[in-house]
Amino acid sequence: MLETLSLMGAGFVHALSPINLFAMFVSTAFGVAIGCLPGLSAAMGVALLLPVTFGMDPATGLIVLGGIYCGAIFGGSISAILIHTPGTPASAATAIEGYQMTKQGRAAKALTVACFASFMGGLLSCISLYFFAPPLAVLALKFKSPEYFWLSLFGLTVIAGVSSKSLIKGLLSGFLGLLISTIGMDPMEGVERYMFGTSTLYGGVNVTCALIGLFSMSQVLILAEKKIVQRAKAQKITDKFGLTGGEVKRLTPTIFRSWIIGNIVGILPGAGATIACFMGYNEAKRWSHHKEEFGKGSIDGVAGSEAANNAVTGGSLIPTLTLGIPGESVTAVLMGGLIIHGLQPGPELFTTYAPMTYTFFAGFVIVQFMMLAIGFFGCRGFAQISRLSDAILIPAIVVLCVVGSYAIHNNIVEVGIMLLFGVIGYLMRKFDFNAAAMVLGLILGPIGERGLRRSLLLSDGDPSVLFSTPLCWMLIALCVVGILSPIFMNRLEKKVEKG
Repeated sequence: MLETLSLMGAGFVHALSPINLFAMFVSTAFGVAIGCLPGLSAAMGVALLLPVTFGMDPATGLIVLGGIYCGAIFGGSISAILIHTPGTPASAATAIEGYQMTKQGRAAKALTVACFASFMGGLLSCISLYFFAPPLAVLALKFKSPEYFWLSLFGLTVIAGVSSKSLIKGLLSGFLGLLISTIGMDPMEGVERYMFGTSTLYGGVNVTCALIGLFSMSQVLILAEKKIVQRAKAQKITDKFGLTGGEVKRLTPTIFRSWIIGNIVGILPGAGATIACFMGYNEAKRWSHHKEEFGKGSIDGVAGSEAANNAVTGGSLIPTLTLGIPGESVTAVLMGGLIIHGLQPGPELFTTYAPMTYTFFAGFVIVQFMMLAIGFFGCRGFAQISRLSDAILIPAIVVLCVVGSYAIHNNIVEVGIMLLFGVIGYLMRKFDFNAAAMVLGLILGPIGERGLRRSLLLSDGDPSVLFSTPLCWMLIALCVVGILSPIFMNRLEKKVEKG
């Protein structure tokens, strides 16, 4: 316990260094800007700036990615409130009440509520991150090769199933990722596999290039196929920012309720911030003492949605860091960032790399305060970003994609790989396949393959080793739950949207 408290204190000392504070401010501001732009997403923003973190200290790099993540989730509320168009899917419920408030001339009040609720939801989620992640990491120490095989399979079934409207398409997306993960040198025998004589593929497909292509370049192609348009004009902010003591007291129960909802949804792999925002909004409406305001501009509705979707951020990092199972597409990209920095999600993050991990945790806490300051003082400016034309966005994103892919190893072949994955990502979007499931296949595939082959090697080919421990059976049960969960989640989503 004393050692943990010491690590927490040291983490805050390192996180408060000038370079880390500057990185937090810039990354959070960039995330808010990405979130403001309708059609873009937090995953796209994180993937786009992932190459920028390569030269940084791992803790600083992770803090930058965390800042973009949190900033983008909040930023989506700005365009949702001012132009009735959610910047990210996670702010869809915010638009319901937020835009009604804007039409009444209360845009500043709606933005203040969104900013305060986002800050509180994110800050409270850090409590879960600090207290739930270490015990899960201790459990992960008991994992051996068979358990890692089932764990990777569990990650694939949950993400592939829950994150797609179609279970079959979700599983096919994950399977495609698994196939691509076999490219490169065989990890056990050192034999070339599907390298086509290209030395660039010696270590397999570069995960960063794949992420940039799937989440960023594919978005460019989606934007380019449409007629280039100017964004809707943001409504003018005529009232004053700020909350009264009475309003804070009124919103507190809603925020705490949404924090619990967001954390649970975040910890459950595959659920995501979009479901959380609707559940938070639905429960705010259910428990509100001012039900007559809903549909006409309720601050409870805005707070319920924003606290829930921001509480997902800390919750979704728990399974990502401890078990290597990303909670959603953004944390899948963050997990790719960990691997690129030479860090494997799991127990080692809380033992060998504990100082780095607790620096990241502390930075994640401070990012919430950065987001509060940036949101409160910069909303007027960020409102104008939502008006940027696609004619500006498309070339800017293309340049960042190409430069970022080339900068990884100064290799033009990797730019080609990024473009190829951009086309794959575009086709997956058009036919409603799931890019996050494919990324999971790409990342978890090698872990599962090593776990399976090592298990069979150590047992002289006896498959019963895969069923030899209680942990194996527990993970098998979770795999079954993961496959069946889409039915439950689809029903839940329809219920909260109607609610």
